[in-house]
Amino acid sequence: MVIRIIIIAMLIMIFASLASALVFLLRDRGGSTRTVKALSVRIGLSLALFLLLMAGFYFGIIPPGGIK
Repeated sequence: MVIRIIIIAMLIMIFASLASALVFLLRDRGGSTRTVKALSVRIGLSLALFLLLMAGFYFGIIPPGGIK
């Protein structure tokens, strides 16, 4: 149950970072590096989520059969 909450929270953070990058892109018109920083955060969060999922599967926290 805890792993489900962590995964959902990370997905929400990824989408929030993507939305903030869009807002920065539209607002700044390419005048600052805030868009690049927000997208870099999104990539880092996505990588961390992928590694978390792989580790959870490897250590048996996430069952191979999926959600039942």
